[in-house]
Amino acid sequence: MSGIVGSKLNIRGSGHVAKLGTDGQVLTSAGAGQPPAFEDLAGGISWQSVVTASTLTAVAGNGYWIDTTSNTCTITLPASASNGDEIIFSDYASNWGTNSISLDTNSLKYQGSTKTAGYDTDDQIVHIVYSGSTNGWIPISDEVAVYQPHKPNTNGIFGFGYVSSTEMGMTNLVSSAGVIASDVTAVGTARVNPGACEFGFDKAIFIGGQDASAYTAVSNLVSNAGVVASDTAAVAGVTARYMNSNSYGRDKGICAGGGYPYTGVSNLISNVGVVGSDVTAVMGGRYHTGSCEYGSPHKDLGIVAYGNTGGVVSTINLISNTGVVASDTSGTGTVRYGLAGCDYGTGTGIMAYGLNHTVGDYSMSNLISDTGTVASDGGNVGTARRYLAACEFGGDKGIFMGGHDATPTVYAVSNIVSNTGSVATDTAAVVGVTARYHLAGASYG
Repeated sequence: MSGIVGSKLNIRGSGHVAKLGTDGQVLTSAGAGQPPAFEDLAGGISWQSVVTASTLTAVAGNGYWIDTTSNTCTITLPASASNGDEIIFSDYASNWGTNSISLDTNSLKYQGSTKTAGYDTDDQIVHIVYSGSTNGWIPISDEVAVYQPHKPNTNGIFGFGYVSSTEMGMTNLVSSAGVIASDVTAVGTARVNPGACEFGFDKAIFIGGQDASAYTAVSNLVSNAGVVASDTAAVAGVTARYMNSNSYGRDKGICAGGGYPYTGVSNLISNVGVVGSDVTAVMGGRYHTGSCEYGSPHKDLGIVAYGNTGGVVSTINLISNTGVVASDTSGTGTVRYGLAGCDYGTGTGIMAYGLNHTVGDYSMSNLISDTGTVASDGGNVGTARRYLAACEFGGDKGIFMGGHDATPTVYAVSNIVSNTGSVATDTAAVVGVTARYHLAGASYG
């Protein structure tokens, strides 16, 4: 008969007695002729809270999300380890390429050496296992997690605008080849000067502007098939105004600045298209800026440049991949407002056209590097005009559309931007596309 005697377990016929284990342990067999024993039940990796500090003391059996957005991180491995101990480190914010991690071996070996190991590739996941004293910790995986939901958007959309003192609400889809389709009937409130940007990797949003009676903060979501939804009511705490909008952080958006009156407040747009209330101004108040995303390799940063503060400026504000707007810095190129911007290539951007009310309309462009540096003026190409819109298409190209000149002649011509940032001459307006200005554009799909 088997039974528990005191603090021991008798196994009938085994000839062995096993001491009782602790709570949660299981009885295991080591094979014929060996005594059974209680051991811990393997529970897998225990994932910890996101680490943002510059140092970490790691514990075996844990997984760590390491966020190096603000600093590098030195990780001290355990001072002692048993064969089979595991630890995982993962690049939480895709920043190890900028701020790396290093592994202090803490007297044990790492792949046979006691030298500090380092990892400096974005999106890397490092899974290490202790192999014993000879070679110590060995990575069984240190691959880059290829994150593919953000495939470059192939299509674009232009929407809303102004014609002959009348607010418009129609939209026009842009194909993956840069062809602008004829008008799609309006479903949202007709208005001028909305902002527009992508969100959620493959969708877009129009927000704000001025309708026939007042400034507004309503928004309209655009599906990944280019279908525009009816109005979403303005969120409490969002200043109704002309909007400057662009994307950041791969899948989110931001409205930074705008007018009237001139303001520097910003509003974050979540990855499901929800518009947040005002964030206290950091940038100087201005409107009719150019704005776009940039940054290699993820296009996860934003920039707002040029604009009108009551005077014409070339001021720049960079936007981090967490949506933080930097303070004003001096800009490059001809001061102007009423221009437009979009990204192209693999992390670069462009801003072009616009006006200076004391000079007239322009047709020059300024390229933006993947580190957010604005280049000096490029050559004049296409019709000089103001209050136009731009968006990405085809994954790596851009397009400018609409606007008016000083006459004022209102246009529906477009100018395609190659994946190297070269602006093409005017493409004639497509039949069925309403010429208009004070419109907005964004990519989707």
